[in-house]
Amino acid sequence: MEETNREAVATAVQRVAGMIQRSDQLDKVEQYRRREARKKGSVEARLKAAIQSQLDGVRTGLTQLHNALCDVKDIQNSLADVSKDWRQSINTIENLKDVKDAVVQHSQLASAVENLKNIFSVPEIVRETHDLIEQGELLQAHRRLIDLECSRDDLMYEQYRMDSKNTHDMNLIRAYFGQVQGLSDELAKQLWMVLQRALVTVRCDPTMLVSVVRIIEREEKVDRRMLDRKKQTGFIPPGRPKCWKSRMNQVLEGTVSGRIESTQSETRDSDKMWLVRLLEITRKYVLDDLIVVKNMMVQCFPPHYNTFQLFFDLYHRALSARIQELAAEDLEANEIVSLLTWVLNTYQSEEMMGHPDLYPECDKNQLEPLLPQEMVDILLGKYMQTFTSNITGWLRKALETDKKDWQKDTEPEADQDGYYQTTLPAIVFQMFEQNLQVAAQINESFKEQVLRLCLKQMTSFLVRYRDEAIAYKEEHLKDRQLPQCYVQYMIAIINNCQTFKESINSLKRKYSKSTEPTQNDAQIEKTLNEVAKEGCQFLLDEVFLDLDNHLNDLLTRKWLTGSHAVDTICVTVEDYFNDFAKIKKPNNQEMTTEAHRRVVVEYLKAVMQKRITFKNAEERKEGAERMIKEAEQFNYLFKKLSAGEDTDWLCGSITAIAEVFKLTDPSLLYLEVSTLVSKYPDIREEHILALLAVRGDATRDMRQMIVETLSQSKPSFSTNSTPVFRDITVPTIATMTAMAVPKLLK
Repeated sequence: MEETNREAVATAVQRVAGMIQRSDQLDKVEQYRRREARKKGSVEARLKAAIQSQLDGVRTGLTQLHNALCDVKDIQNSLADVSKDWRQSINTIENLKDVKDAVVQHSQLASAVENLKNIFSVPEIVRETHDLIEQGELLQAHRRLIDLECSRDDLMYEQYRMDSKNTHDMNLIRAYFGQVQGLSDELAKQLWMVLQRALVTVRCDPTMLVSVVRIIEREEKVDRRMLDRKKQTGFIPPGRPKCWKSRMNQVLEGTVSGRIESTQSETRDSDKMWLVRLLEITRKYVLDDLIVVKNMMVQCFPPHYNTFQLFFDLYHRALSARIQELAAEDLEANEIVSLLTWVLNTYQSEEMMGHPDLYPECDKNQLEPLLPQEMVDILLGKYMQTFTSNITGWLRKALETDKKDWQKDTEPEADQDGYYQTTLPAIVFQMFEQNLQVAAQINESFKEQVLRLCLKQMTSFLVRYRDEAIAYKEEHLKDRQLPQCYVQYMIAIINNCQTFKESINSLKRKYSKSTEPTQNDAQIEKTLNEVAKEGCQFLLDEVFLDLDNHLNDLLTRKWLTGSHAVDTICVTVEDYFNDFAKIKKPNNQEMTTEAHRRVVVEYLKAVMQKRITFKNAEERKEGAERMIKEAEQFNYLFKKLSAGEDTDWLCGSITAIAEVFKLTDPSLLYLEVSTLVSKYPDIREEHILALLAVRGDATRDMRQMIVETLSQSKPSFSTNSTPVFRDITVPTIATMTAMAVPKLLK
């Protein structure tokens, strides 16, 4: 207690210290005191309420315990009185033994008198009952059978009561009524025959079905009565319980199973569509039967039989067993799809269990699956394995067919906009579309899975497509005359890349709810871009192979004296680009830009290779004017090909160099060269030296001075500018000698 008080005082001191830390807080001491007093009063009130509640609970518990003790004492007294009365009545019961024996004997005699008529007429009743069964009068036959069984059972019961160990008399009664059991079996056989044809009988003779159900109900009541008597006396008549209702359910189950199994009339060997036909016949049979059950058969059975649910469960179990048998067979891919589509969609659709005529008794939302999920997963895995193998083969075959088209002597087809194309994208995506449509019939997740597989296969297919395009180019370079339509089919290959992109995006929009990029998207995009870029490069290589001789004539003595090399280059490029106009955007625009760049670069290379050195100012002027004119030709050509886009930057480099050559005053060379460097900052020292060498009048000191000055004040290169001189190398003396040797040999 003292320790608790010390802890409370310490806590209070700590709280007060926390409240009064500054001098201005002393004014609020009274306010803090009142607030703490209120808190203390609140806590004390809660404690008092809690203690009072506990005391009330204890008081109530004590009161209930006291009442329970009083009740126990009363019960104990009552039990003592009952025990006393029971002991006093034992003698009275023993005195009534003679009366009891007389009652048993009277009961036996009364039973014998009551059944005397039936006992003497048993053979006649047996014959009449047999005739009634054969005539189909089942209710009357059953009434006679019940009379016979009652007579036999009553006699046997009385004999059992009198002397249960007297088997001789029991066997005598059983033998006298021996034909009764045969009649019962014969009647049961007729009942099961009617139930086996219940779906037919209910249409043509529902009264017969009602009679059968009434007989079974009566037998069920007798079974219950006999079982109750057995609990009391230990006696049960022969043949009881018959359990005809349970037997009826077994017969109906066999009938439904036979109905399901009878739907298969064809096999895979006789009809490729055997499974589709089987499933459709099964659907029709089940739907028709359940409608008959709902509209007609339910009225023939008592309500507590829950007839529709009974038949519904029977059909569901039979269907499930049959479907599992089919699933265990060696099904082909299309058969797996047909089966799963039927199981997962058709079964619950309005065409079957969701049919309006079955509502509201059949709630499709409460249906159990026909196939366990494990088996569904196995079938889907088997389908995916087969589909993967098939689609790989289909894609390979489609590519081989497309490769054969590349060798044709006729141009490829053009789309509605006039762009060359082959049938490969249409064939590939038609395959994808068909399989995705099939997958969509099963469920959404499987459709997404098939789409991912298609994209994965597309990734590896495009790699092969790229390899084949490269091989096509390599084969063409062995003999440039073959194939005749190489350029046109290479254009079609480039355009196919754009078609592939559009088709892939279309498939994803149509068959995927996810907007997240897949792991294959980046690889597909990259490969398609590479194929298109390389295709454009192959076509430009084809152009520049034809231009090679004319490019070699540039900036030579022949060129200076009046060569038409640039005219030929422009005509050749324009002629090729008439075909290249069949390339889709943006590849045609990029190709025009690249062709422009390569032409200018090749022209500048001709300058840097120092094929000519001007001898005097007149030659420099003539060469410069020729370069300016040719730059204008290139500018005009590529502006025309690029639909008016700005082309001055690249061609301006030729004009700028021409201005360096055209300058008549060598002392101003530094200014002209610095202007060139400021416009094209990627120009290097060796380029400037090569230009000055071609000019032919710059002294060594002048070249050294210009280079050193420019190197100190060279502007930085802007990343926004297209590099012009970056890929141009200035050949050394050894390189130029090596280049000249083949020409001398020629």
